Amino acid sequence: MASKALRKVFSFPVALSAIVALWVYIGSGYSVWDADIWWHLRNAQYLFAHHNLPTTDLYSFTAAGHAWMDHEWLAEIPYYLAWRTAGIRGLYVLTLSLLVVIHLGIFYWASRQSRNLKGALVVTCFAVFLTKVSFGPRTILFGYIFLILLLLILSRYRATGRGPLWVLPPLFCLWINTHGSWLLGFFVFAVYIGSGMVEGSWGRIDAVRWTPQELRRLLAAAGASVAALFVNPFTYRLVYYPFDLMFRQKLNIQYVDEWASVDFNDARGKVVLILLAVILLGALLSPRHWRLEEVALGAFALYAGLIHIRFLFLAAILLAPMLAKLLDFIPPYRPEIDKPLLNAVICAIIALVFVFRFPTRADLARAVVQRYPVNALDYVKAHRLTGNFFNRYMWGGYMILFHPEVKTFVDGRTDIFEYTGVLKDYLDAELLEGSLQILDKYRIRYVLTSPRHPLAYLLSNTPGWKMIFRDQVALIFERSAAVPESLPTSPSTPGGT
Repeated sequence: MASKALRKVFSFPVALSAIVALWVYIGSGYSVWDADIWWHLRNAQYLFAHHNLPTTDLYSFTAAGHAWMDHEWLAEIPYYLAWRTAGIRGLYVLTLSLLVVIHLGIFYWASRQSRNLKGALVVTCFAVFLTKVSFGPRTILFGYIFLILLLLILSRYRATGRGPLWVLPPLFCLWINTHGSWLLGFFVFAVYIGSGMVEGSWGRIDAVRWTPQELRRLLAAAGASVAALFVNPFTYRLVYYPFDLMFRQKLNIQYVDEWASVDFNDARGKVVLILLAVILLGALLSPRHWRLEEVALGAFALYAGLIHIRFLFLAAILLAPMLAKLLDFIPPYRPEIDKPLLNAVICAIIALVFVFRFPTRADLARAVVQRYPVNALDYVKAHRLTGNFFNRYMWGGYMILFHPEVKTFVDGRTDIFEYTGVLKDYLDAELLEGSLQILDKYRIRYVLTSPRHPLAYLLSNTPGWKMIFRDQVALIFERSAAVPESLPTSPSTPGGT
């Protein structure tokens, strides 16, 4: 009896799952910080203090009082609770846990679809090179968990005609309140529905039509899921938000790094090239037949990942089963020759690595100091500097949480700054296109920037500005001339959500 329990607890799949967890842990490093997490924490702090969501901008001076929608409010709560419970270490533990859960989900999804446990391990470990684009305390991680659950439910229903479709409406209700990636989920839903509307074979692509009963159930679940989207604090406005991002927030898409296309000259691009080569060779050499939904999802994954690097995470999830199937030359797992003692040793070693390599609070705090202007803002507070600040985009969130007395020029809430025209002015100033005129326009008294930024060079060589603080991370410039008084403090462009 004990031997049977040991074989179950320390099976080969469990050992492989531990290896996946270790690989994610090593890949994440200590600096898993995202610039937006700080203002997300501030939003949740406001919610807990006031028992309602902020509906206008409270954090900047450039868009102060402008209508704003906290469209990821539900995902902010777990991060805030982790932060309130254990500070920066709690934030790290939650982030790492979410990343491990997602990659274990990829491993399970790939192994279940391919029936190739070892191939699924190889694919999941390879996937980390793609998913690292979103490693950090990001709200979209909840969206990827929901996506994996959706794929598991729909693939089971496709294969057997049975599955817990009743889970989908509450899943989409949670999803829309955590992240706008719910729209990707509906695209996946539509692919599964559409792939069963036809029947036939085209080369090595096969499609099987839904039975009338299966299709009715699926459409009913889809309709209920659409209705569930409107169960949110902002009703139709939250449903519309992903479309607003696509069609209205042009500067966001154009200039924010994670929306850029894949650069095949860097390390990530080379990994994508390897991925494309594997898929191409697999398509040419493998005699395997593919289901229509697999091909459609694979094509969408490649398109999305190549156009925007942030969707390489999505590509890793959707392509995992296909890649695992291409590795069917790897010998299959044979439970009858499992070695529970060896598996237990592997799990124990991995557990020890987690324990002894786990970062201390000092390690994590040091990572924050190396990335954010901690010392510069302490200087601001100690010297009671007042007046309008021009700050770097990536530092705005940190200012919102730790130095709310210093109102930001811009921060990670890109939507509101694009609506008001502030984002364009910020980008022009960063690119040295009329920088001094923009600093005058907003009556900037202090500039908080990086030593390596072109704006620092410009101000160092411009009369009327002097450097009052410098360290390896940040500089503070102070206007020594009088601040213009006749120009507006903030724009009055209408708009917003």
